[in-house]
Amino acid sequence: MFSWGEDCHRVFWSRHPPLDGSAEARVHQFNPGYLIRGLSAGHSVLSFIKTNGDAFIIRTHENKDGRRVRGKQKFVECREKLRAVSCTDDVVSLLTDSGSVLCVDTTRPPFTPRPMKELCNIPVCQVACGSQHSVALTHDGRVYTWGQDSRGQLGLGQGKPFANSPQQLRSLSSTPLVQVAAGGEQSFALSVSGGVFGWGRNDRGQLGLGDTTDRQTPAAVKGLNMKGTVHISCGKDHTATLTKGGAVFTFGSGQFGQLGHNSFSDQLRPRLVAELLGAKVTEIACGLHHTLVSSAKKVYSFGCGEQGQLGHGDESHPSVPLPVQLPQGSSEGPDIRNIFAGGNCSFATTSSNEEAHEEPNNDGVSNAPQSCLDDMIDKWTTKCDAKTWKKIKQEIHRTFSTASCMNQSFLEKRKEKHFQTSSKYHGVNLSLARLAFKRLVRKDDVLSEVVAAVLKLLPSFEDPVGVEGLRIFLLLNDLLHVIQKLHRPQSTELAQAVAAAVLKLSAENLQVIGNWWTTLSASTISAYVRVWKKALSDLLPSSLVLPRSSFRNLLQVLQYMYNANSRTSESQRLPDSDFYLLMDPNFLGLDLHQWTLQTKRKMVGAEPLIVGRFPIVMDLKSKKWILDVYAETIKVFFDENFEQDDVNVNISDFFNDVFHELVSNESGMFIFNDSKTLAWFPSNATHDHHRYFLFGVLCGLALHNQCIIYLPFSMALFKKLLGVKPSLEDLMEFSPDVGKSLLSILEEYGDKELESLGLDFLISWDGTDVDLDPTNPEKTVTSQNKKEFVDAYVNHVFNTSVESVFLEFKRGFYTVYDRDLLKVLRPKELQEVLQGKDFCDWKTLKQNTLYEPPYHVDHPNMQMFWEVFDELTEDQKKKLLWFVTGFERLPILGNKSMTIRLKNVVDVSQDQFYPETHTCSIIWICPYTQPGRV
Repeated sequence: MFSWGEDCHRVFWSRHPPLDGSAEARVHQFNPGYLIRGLSAGHSVLSFIKTNGDAFIIRTHENKDGRRVRGKQKFVECREKLRAVSCTDDVVSLLTDSGSVLCVDTTRPPFTPRPMKELCNIPVCQVACGSQHSVALTHDGRVYTWGQDSRGQLGLGQGKPFANSPQQLRSLSSTPLVQVAAGGEQSFALSVSGGVFGWGRNDRGQLGLGDTTDRQTPAAVKGLNMKGTVHISCGKDHTATLTKGGAVFTFGSGQFGQLGHNSFSDQLRPRLVAELLGAKVTEIACGLHHTLVSSAKKVYSFGCGEQGQLGHGDESHPSVPLPVQLPQGSSEGPDIRNIFAGGNCSFATTSSNEEAHEEPNNDGVSNAPQSCLDDMIDKWTTKCDAKTWKKIKQEIHRTFSTASCMNQSFLEKRKEKHFQTSSKYHGVNLSLARLAFKRLVRKDDVLSEVVAAVLKLLPSFEDPVGVEGLRIFLLLNDLLHVIQKLHRPQSTELAQAVAAAVLKLSAENLQVIGNWWTTLSASTISAYVRVWKKALSDLLPSSLVLPRSSFRNLLQVLQYMYNANSRTSESQRLPDSDFYLLMDPNFLGLDLHQWTLQTKRKMVGAEPLIVGRFPIVMDLKSKKWILDVYAETIKVFFDENFEQDDVNVNISDFFNDVFHELVSNESGMFIFNDSKTLAWFPSNATHDHHRYFLFGVLCGLALHNQCIIYLPFSMALFKKLLGVKPSLEDLMEFSPDVGKSLLSILEEYGDKELESLGLDFLISWDGTDVDLDPTNPEKTVTSQNKKEFVDAYVNHVFNTSVESVFLEFKRGFYTVYDRDLLKVLRPKELQEVLQGKDFCDWKTLKQNTLYEPPYHVDHPNMQMFWEVFDELTEDQKKKLLWFVTGFERLPILGNKSMTIRLKNVVDVSQDQFYPETHTCSIIWICPYTQPGRV
């Protein structure tokens, strides 16, 4: 064994002189005659544990000369074997093999261990101490803290200066942890997949959060995300972490060079110790102001060396790792077993051949809670007696009523991929989980206990600090899917509880879950969607008597999934129809009534479930039904000079003629693209703006009267009506040449190409030169600002240049129709409802034609009819379609199978047998929400 630093030779040498015969050796080597299992040092105390479970305590005091010297070893009387130790400045915390925590106040001899009563029935696997506080990790993943809380080091967020007894740190309750660490007035926790969380004092950046603000509750150290951290060690005001690949990161105070960055500056974020690259570090340990690392047969140290704690033979403060000058026991050097650092002293244990089979110390990390759920399921589902079943029930509740246990289950261990867990990747083997759940639900008694445990857990579930705490929602989604496939009744209640827990999550964590959903296969996300649709369908008949919050929570989760699906790549994206619910018209009618009471009459307590809230679950038929029913409730007023009998035209004819006239080049109201196929609003309108208001009124009336109109506008119009921002795709639809040029700028052109083109932010649109950035004239387009340029171009075309006229159009449109209710439609649906859908399936029309005797399909007259029809142009055929049906384009709903009837005329001398348009019928007047003219 080796020791070096402040009075270190007295720790183990009260009866054993140094082998080299000098108490002043730089690094002392000796053989204590036993193995050290654990060692920790505070300001005034040092304690160690032998591998046989015995513990010893040594107090440090000042002599007459003012020098700090160590007293004699004091044996700790304890009935149980001890396995771990950690020290505050004056108190020693001991951990027994059974998981009990014992505390020894070394300021009050004799050193009698006192059990922590609050943790007596909670097995603990680790204890870590700072200067005046302690942190404990239990076998089931819970964290408890106690002691001084002057800088938030307990993580409770309570603002109280002290906690006499252990308090559970609930903010980490859902995160699967494998280690806790503490030092000075800061604390840390390490998750199973390498997530690091810190809280407490941060004036030197020792929490690694990028600032110097103390934290009263745990915060994720994002600078260590996906680094594969496996161990944390804390000094007074600096911190070191070790990755599974042997890399070391340090942060915090660099006053004495203890960070190893060849600098004495503080580091506010984790920084790799570059000097150790390639060294394959296996262990780290932090003292008060120095750091040790071990690699192969070497120990490196850096930081404060005033007490010889670096083992370099001087008292300097090297800011880079230098080898400790260990006495060479062989030509290959000593075989380092463990290193310890505490206060101003350092220790290293070695292994002989006889000791090689012993497990090395690792601060209890190997004893951290580990997932064994998959292995336990076989035992749970095997037939057993009543006594065994009682134990199984307890085991099930311990497992499923603890979120951290579930969140570390079924990790993706292939190539240790779970260490890559992030906001983009969940790190779970969902296939393995699904197979386990299928075995789990085979036995009804087991399933009931599992559901009961989860139902107990979810109401108390807290918004997790790290992303690993969110894995439970993926796993529960899979569990629900398996349960529902077996038609188990527990699924609906469990789904409601899961939905309620989801809605308590922060926006940031909801975004993470959404990101994870986008990475799942289409089959998996489809199964998840069916879970929530099934729960909603089960509750729909009872929606009027159930608490509306239960139904609304399920709808909201489905909305989150829809939002995530919208961000999925097109090849993986589910169709919107996968989210539709089959809803009874009576339910929709009642929901519309609730919406009307709430929005129009401002009635307190009226609360619709779907209408105006969750249009994603409504198919177009349901949406159209809602709009049509609402339209029937709007009263109509006519102009006093309007004589209905004077009008001999059908309403469809009216809208057909008026829109063809208004949306024409001759009207001058709109500009058209190069192909003259699409219209848009002008930048410099020559007509009075009120004319655009009336145009909007006409569009609203057409929608109100369920008339298909000639409205050749791009998707941008319908997006803007519904508050959706137009995009480059919309500009490509209106002006393909301009759109493709802008797309090339985004995707193909770099600085060299842009420079050769000489592009700037000055464009020409609708005959007018426009500076897209008037605050910076002649601003050139570069690879850095090309997206800004494209966005500004699109914004000018669809927003800035037409702001006043479009505002009038929109105002007119919503004079007729309710703005909020119309939001049940998506832009594409609104376009199709107003424009209809194109019909060009003339072959099917011919096949569906009905003939009245004596005509039939092979009749010469019919053959002649179809020969003439086939010679018509596409435009002529559509005009014939309009003449026969009243529609140039088909309604988006209905007329799925277009048919015409051909019959014989016996006497052509009477006018009644001349061809007549389908639209020739008595006129009816469009209802109007306010007095006005039609």
